[in-house]
Amino acid sequence: MIALDINGKTLEVDAPPEMPLLWVLRDVLGMSGTKFGCGMALCGACTVHIDGQPRRSCVTPVSSVGAGKITTIEAIGSTPNGARVQKAWLDLEVVQCGYCQSGQIMSATALLNATPDPSDADINAAMAGNICRCGTYVRIREAIKRAAADGGSS
Repeated sequence: MIALDINGKTLEVDAPPEMPLLWVLRDVLGMSGTKFGCGMALCGACTVHIDGQPRRSCVTPVSSVGAGKITTIEAIGSTPNGARVQKAWLDLEVVQCGYCQSGQIMSATALLNATPDPSDADINAAMAGNICRCGTYVRIREAIKRAAADGGSS
């Protein structure tokens, strides 16, 4: 059994140590918000936070998490920046097909946690590993800027 801190709760999972965190979340725990995209950490659909840092869960062995605190899309809205990002996503109608959006939101929230007023270069760097096949990049950028602006007014 492996003990994991997920979204503020300690959960024990029966999984092989080399199993990717993505499959522990989805298959063992039934948390479907984190998506499988490429399985090679190239698309960003599987992004979660571990100790506040965005990580690709598809290539993160569950045993490597240790005592790290995992935050998934299911709980990101309970954080101030996560709530602002999700609101901006809805206000600006970012989502088209929606498949990549949980990973996009996780990366955008991590960006705002680290850089409250990101430049275009900051946004490019933080979001570069997140692919949107529908091409909603312009709306994603605007939503990040809106969430940042809303954070400054709180």
